[in-house]
Amino acid sequence: MSTDAYHHWQELQVSRPGDVPPATPLTWLAQKHQQHADRLTDRLLPAGAPHDAAPATAADALAVLALREAVCREMEHGRGMYLFDALRLGATWNEAAAALDLTPDQARDVLRAWAEGQRHLYAASEERGEQPLGLGPQEHAAVLALTGLADDEPVAPRRSGTAGA
Repeated sequence: MSTDAYHHWQELQVSRPGDVPPATPLTWLAQKHQQHADRLTDRLLPAGAPHDAAPATAADALAVLALREAVCREMEHGRGMYLFDALRLGATWNEAAAALDLTPDQARDVLRAWAEGQRHLYAASEERGEQPLGLGPQEHAAVLALTGLADDEPVAPRRSGTAGA
């Protein structure tokens, strides 16, 4: 993202998760969260203790709540995509499921749900006449085919740098 986008982000008041622009880097979310959380924490200091932050307000508490929710949503949204990456880079269902603290069948459900969302995204963008985003029919079918792998069957050889390599 650009320097202008970052400056806009720094000035942006967040009171709802929807206030966070799409594709905002998690580091930016964490930084803004920490600024508000620091003000909230400073109010717990004893009277007369030195601190630099402005006094905490309800807006700080609302921003912390909204930013935490935005982070949770972003993390949840990325589960399927990174699960797909792990599988196509050589992880097994057992390994990927363990990374999510799920059973392999539950992990398969995560991948299916992500693939369906990506398929709907593709269809909607295509319907609007935009450059399609998401998974086209063939890509969607290829992702769903991964759910048929056995729990210990990798889709591809491991690439260096992956766990257990």
